[in-house]
Amino acid sequence: MSTQPAPAVAPARTPEPVLPAFSGPCLVNVMPVLLAHTRGGVPPAAEWVPAPIARGRQVVLLVLDGLGWEQLTARPQMAPVLCSAVGGPITSVAPSTTAAALTSLSTGLPPAVHGMVGYRVAAGGGVLNVLAWRVGGRDARRSVRPYDFQRFPAFPGDGSTTHVVSRADYSATGFSAAHLAGAELHGWVTPSGLAVEVRRLLAAGEPLVYAYYDGVDRVAHARGLGEHYDAELRAADRLVADMLDVLPPGAVLAVTADHGQVEVGATVEVLGSDVMDGVDLLSGEGRFRWLHVRPGASEDVAAAATAAFGHVAWVRTFEEIVEEGWLGGEPVPEVRARLGDVVLAPYTPTAFFDPADTGEQRLVSRHGSLTEAEMLVPFVAFEPR
Repeated sequence: MSTQPAPAVAPARTPEPVLPAFSGPCLVNVMPVLLAHTRGGVPPAAEWVPAPIARGRQVVLLVLDGLGWEQLTARPQMAPVLCSAVGGPITSVAPSTTAAALTSLSTGLPPAVHGMVGYRVAAGGGVLNVLAWRVGGRDARRSVRPYDFQRFPAFPGDGSTTHVVSRADYSATGFSAAHLAGAELHGWVTPSGLAVEVRRLLAAGEPLVYAYYDGVDRVAHARGLGEHYDAELRAADRLVADMLDVLPPGAVLAVTADHGQVEVGATVEVLGSDVMDGVDLLSGEGRFRWLHVRPGASEDVAAAATAAFGHVAWVRTFEEIVEEGWLGGEPVPEVRARLGDVVLAPYTPTAFFDPADTGEQRLVSRHGSLTEAEMLVPFVAFEPR
């Protein structure tokens, strides 16, 4: 098998990474605004918050996993309902991946604080797949207890319960237990059931409902950003229309996402001995690859990685990403231990191969890095009816 059938084309110059706007228009600030409004009666004041939200007596936040602002605005004809909403782009977090982003959304905290710092992180004596909650292919819910791994409550505030409508298959997962701690889960089996559950909760008087749909992300991973993606975006737009139809008078629908996508296909970068000689472990994912290095080898490994891959990726040491503000602060020692020492984050459509996670090779589109395509997500809302 060829590991590099189509080398990534480097841009004319190295672009700047899109850093999370932790103090402003960022996923980490969405839930605090919604909770303050729906529970405390504090109208949103920030300009980046869609104006209709302030006029809603009830709010539904629909998260369309994997729908980037760049992909949405490039396809207005596929999503006329979504594109008619009020609002604009906000940033995801780093890495721009589901585990980190959804936890920042639910807790209102940056990855450096909540500790869900990636798709695959060092934990449990190996590498924990956070979405599957498995280490070495085995269920890790006992060896790496979700409530201990991520100790901050979801939807914090006055102690009220927030209701989450998500795919029924996810209700018992370790990841749900970790990032939705304290919420009440309502499962849908098919997308039509999502609107049904939301309608029931609004009719019961719930002030805030969090709804989650993952179809866009699934299709992008499996099929890329071509005609299958376009068809799924149309389906997601119909789902938004269905949600609008079940809103009672005075309720507002807001829509956001956790990250965007980059179509990578079969383009993969393989780490050679010049880089790997100082590396003990790989974690993260293809577009945010952590190198765990031997003591004292960080600078040498970073230099070797820059020489080999600086034309396709941002290469940073752990200290540099903390200084530049990628994670939203300096992690406490417990969280620091989950991360590597050097990170490679591509700015071109490629990914870094990890032989311990060959399943990634099946993904056509990916995310995790700090490009506009991955980092910018919609935060839009519709006027109450």
